[in-house]
Amino acid sequence: MTGQAPDTKVIDGKAFAAGLRARIADAVPAFKAATGRAPGLAVVLVGDDPASAVYVGSKGKATVAAGMESFEHRLPATATQDEVEALLRQLNADEAVDGILLQLPLPGHLDEQAAVATIDPEKDVDGLTPVSAGRLALGIAGMVPCTPYGCLLLLEDRIGDLSGKDAIVVGRSILVGKPMGQLLLGANCTVTMAHSRTKDLPALVRRADIVVAAVGRAEMVKGDWIKPGAIVIDVGINRLPPAEGAAKGRLVGDVDYAEVSGVADAITPVPGGVGPMTIACLLRNTLVAAHRRAGLADPEGF
Repeated sequence: MTGQAPDTKVIDGKAFAAGLRARIADAVPAFKAATGRAPGLAVVLVGDDPASAVYVGSKGKATVAAGMESFEHRLPATATQDEVEALLRQLNADEAVDGILLQLPLPGHLDEQAAVATIDPEKDVDGLTPVSAGRLALGIAGMVPCTPYGCLLLLEDRIGDLSGKDAIVVGRSILVGKPMGQLLLGANCTVTMAHSRTKDLPALVRRADIVVAAVGRAEMVKGDWIKPGAIVIDVGINRLPPAEGAAKGRLVGDVDYAEVSGVADAITPVPGGVGPMTIACLLRNTLVAAHRRAGLADPEGF
């Protein structure tokens, strides 16, 4: 029986994430045997944003599927700053909880930075507290944001050693852009940080061996921006307006996939590229945090 050969240019984040989640699940029994309990992940959702509710549900299911304990906490959209921070402090003190994830964005009246800073850095599996950011900048072991770490894993799986590669990150958010730049520096890349005010952005991108697009603009990066043979990681997820007669528009990344895939050596699709890696790396961070909190060595291979 013959079939169509897989596209070697496609970096299949969905398949890689499935393998990572399976390895995490395989590692949980050893932790349970050593400590008498499973790693625990608490997710806090404030308000009733539909997209956030879907994300929280999927994270809970993935946590249980990996053999871990899932703790879900929901607060109303009217919750005060004190109420949110009180819940986070309660979870900091809960010995059954190894990881805390505060689902963002929060309702507009709340101070996100102050709330995130309340989380114990040892349980900061989203890698967003000031302590986690500082550790990453200094090269000290700590919790690393899930999405950029997932991008790094995909790059290393595709390329191997990243030393000496010329990399550009388009986007400077605290969620992806800034930590992505730090991770690439840690992997010995030469890194350019670019953003919406960068002059002659296409020329800068055209120099890079590695392009990470995380700017939040649909199909902004075009084929003539890319150096032939480059590796492109598309973090963006944008929904286009629906075509005539369609119920909803299609999802696209920050990269014009049709154009760029004809030039790049490899590229992540949207969806099915970076997205699945985020939850897999959240589980990885929870497993690592659990080991460190229990005084155990980091699990091998993670």
